[in-house]
Amino acid sequence: MADTLSKLAKPAGTRPKTRLGRGVGSGLGKTSGRGQKGQYARSRGFKPSFEGGQTPMHRRLPKRGFNHPFPTIVAAVNVGDLETFAAGATIDVEALEARGLVKGRFDRIKILGDGELTKAITVSAHAFSKSAAAKIQKAGGKVVVVTPSSAP
Repeated sequence: MADTLSKLAKPAGTRPKTRLGRGVGSGLGKTSGRGQKGQYARSRGFKPSFEGGQTPMHRRLPKRGFNHPFPTIVAAVNVGDLETFAAGATIDVEALEARGLVKGRFDRIKILGDGELTKAITVSAHAFSKSAAAKIQKAGGKVVVVTPSSAP
């Protein structure tokens, strides 16, 4: 083992790292190839967004509106989508996720009134549109409003 390690060689095509600031004779001494003074000679250099004194892009573009940093994400499900469940079924958040009607991250579920419902089912969700609640109750079902949990 020791015999093998002592005979290791560098891979072909590699060259040693250039050592800057090692005297005038090296060709890259004193200023290390950065020239005299100025922005490029400094250690900090310049900002990645710097555009050479031109007004930066983020100042040229108009600012409008407001983006909420922590928005409430609402997943929407239409009444017509609930037709796939059996009559008399109790539909809650877990049932909707298992059926693939709501996907990804969301904070609340709202049932909307698009489509028709012919079966009597019990639907538990965080919010209902007026038309959705009317269609569910007209079909003989029940609407249960669930309060969202504050814990993540």
